[in-house]
Amino acid sequence: MGVVHPASMHNLLLRYWLAAGGIDPDVDVEMKNIPPAQMVVDLKAKTIDGYCVGEPWNYRAAVEGSGFTIATDLEVWLGHPGKVLGVREDWANAYPNSHIALTKALLEGCKYCADPNNVQEVRAILASREYVNTDMDFIQVEDPTSNTCDLDHPMREYAHHQFYVYGNSAINRPSRTEQTWIMTQLARWGETPFPRNWVEIVERVCRVGVFSTAARELGLDISYTRQPIQLFDGKPFNADDPFAYLSALEIKRDFSVAEVVLDINRKIVA
Repeated sequence: MGVVHPASMHNLLLRYWLAAGGIDPDVDVEMKNIPPAQMVVDLKAKTIDGYCVGEPWNYRAAVEGSGFTIATDLEVWLGHPGKVLGVREDWANAYPNSHIALTKALLEGCKYCADPNNVQEVRAILASREYVNTDMDFIQVEDPTSNTCDLDHPMREYAHHQFYVYGNSAINRPSRTEQTWIMTQLARWGETPFPRNWVEIVERVCRVGVFSTAARELGLDISYTRQPIQLFDGKPFNADDPFAYLSALEIKRDFSVAEVVLDINRKIVA
């Protein structure tokens, strides 16, 4: 089974989906790290049985007849986070206005990509050699006609990125609940210890204030109500007690808990 990287959302969502069905991804499945563009080739060559990856590689396999989509991320976790804007903390502290300006530019870019009038231009940019480097026919960014699929009716439509939702800037808002869930999954599979000081880490990393300032300066609605994470199996995630959540998981590794030192005096060599 191919995934792009152990710390990718693709890997975490695939593992969650398998484990929810009683399949241990480390025991019952052989997981391989494979570049996305290589996955279609490997599937055709039958050196892998399947993969979890972002579009357009699922759509391309379906169009070319070498595979089909058994489940989309829309079904596993509708609206899950994918890509983030990340900067160094020292840079963010030194240049707060630039950080806000960068966030505003990203929000405006997301809004541009979500505008149906810009679809063809966005497709052409994404298909170019500088980005995905594939045939433009495989780049689909409009809304799909169906969000579900099954073995009897393999999905030939496509899952899609939610770049922006008009009237709801919360889709782009960084979520501390989501970041905490990601940390629990990395600990669940033994990739990292779960931080004992997880609250402090989330506060330091997830700069909601920067987003709120940027959105407000763009005239966007920044109202927000904290909502529980809704994954397909209906199991609740309590972001206020991640230790209890981890302990209750049936399929997991022997996870560890460790204090993460955030402030270390570093010597800078000239």
